[in-house]
Amino acid sequence: MLARARTFTLEGLNARAVSVEIDIRPGLPAFAIVGLADAAVREARDRVHAALLNSGFQFPARRITANLAPADVPKIGPGFDLALACGILAASGQIPGELLDTHALFGELSLDGEVRACHGTLAVAEATKKAGLAMIVLSPQRAREATLVEGLPVGVVEHLSSAVRILSGGAGDRLPEPICEQPSTPRHGPDLRDVRGQDQAVQALVVAAAGAHNSLLSGSPGTGKTMLAGRLPSILPPLERSEAIEVMRIHSATGKLTGGGLLTERPFRAPHHSITTAGLIGGARRGWVGEVVLAHNGVLFLDELSEFARPTLEALRQPLEDGRVSIVRARHSAVYPARFMLIAATNPCPCGYAGERERCACREADLARHRRRLSGPLLDRIDLLVHVERTTADHLADEPPLSSAQARERVVEARQRQARRLRAEGVLVNAQMDAPMLRRHLKLDRQGEQIMARARERGLLSARGQHRALRVARTLADLQGRERVGGEQISRALALRPEVGLSGRRAA
Repeated sequence: MLARARTFTLEGLNARAVSVEIDIRPGLPAFAIVGLADAAVREARDRVHAALLNSGFQFPARRITANLAPADVPKIGPGFDLALACGILAASGQIPGELLDTHALFGELSLDGEVRACHGTLAVAEATKKAGLAMIVLSPQRAREATLVEGLPVGVVEHLSSAVRILSGGAGDRLPEPICEQPSTPRHGPDLRDVRGQDQAVQALVVAAAGAHNSLLSGSPGTGKTMLAGRLPSILPPLERSEAIEVMRIHSATGKLTGGGLLTERPFRAPHHSITTAGLIGGARRGWVGEVVLAHNGVLFLDELSEFARPTLEALRQPLEDGRVSIVRARHSAVYPARFMLIAATNPCPCGYAGERERCACREADLARHRRRLSGPLLDRIDLLVHVERTTADHLADEPPLSSAQARERVVEARQRQARRLRAEGVLVNAQMDAPMLRRHLKLDRQGEQIMARARERGLLSARGQHRALRVARTLADLQGRERVGGEQISRALALRPEVGLSGRRAA
């Protein structure tokens, strides 16, 4: 007899439909799986065999062939177990097979028939809805994750017998209780109120958060660069629903998603400077994503930027510019979203004390070598350069300029202005505006035009640098509640540009 079940396999962050065809015919007992299956899929033969017998069903003592179509698409992971088991039961006449073609089956089986969760549940649920199937049948551990896809019925099955009940026209198991969503504001964690004597750096951090601008903190050791960067998540707005779904799809496919509630807090990734290019960008193996993808719609913090390997930093160029990363290998290629906000910290010289002449012992050759670690094209993709100066004892006693709650309120208001203005453009923040959007949504007054013209004449800005300076100026105007960008905003945006801020200094 022949039976067909519906399931899906992961291709990067997306799911592709797979038809599980089961053929049972007389012959020596054998169980073969064909269709470009990986080791985890091939090992399903033993899991399915034991699960059927331990669940009270019969395993046919005949020749069983399972074909995973289309045959030229690689099949990965243990998520085919449930479809294989139900297909065998239908092909052997132990259960009706009418609903196999309308229900997506996705789950791993334990030897006693328990259904376990698999990576990529959210992507599979979205693909199920797109394919027009009536229901997705899966483990309770990821059922809440699947319910985020609106309009898709979810069949919860704790055991293989529960899946058989659904395919026979019955009801599934109880949907687990919802897990409380993350709070929109962090309950605990570092607060900007802890930062003293760095008023300008705090204000620059608020500008970066308001427009999602890439930033570089430069200063001597102990001036508070890492402290400032660690408080950035506390002032970021919560994820929009569309952003949260994108983040959850990434973390679901990589197995890093915990809980089934909708995420609200943005990712914050802080890899060590010894990370490899593959670790940062991805591509170490099929389906492997790097830190830039895991930071999508969030923050990527690179501390001690000058200590990262030069090729690793240069690999950041494409994701910083395009908001995506393309990974091409000999046998596969994939494109992943990687629209993140970069915040980096670096010392101004190898010893860290450039500008403090009595302490810096670096030679000009050392400074030049240090500058070369950060290439011009990479600095050109950074919007804000923040010089973090050493704080005096008197300033340490000053009252903090902002708390995280106050800064977050300003950031949320600025982002709401941006979202209203850019709603028709398909972007949410100023940092994502391209040149045509800038022409449509940014009008300079006369003074602003004159300041930009002088900066171009002096050769201080590249074409990309001009666009990025205009985006920062637009964010400064949003923070001040102004519709038009003036000379004040342009002057401040230019002062924060790396090529302007680094000119005449001893180090990068």
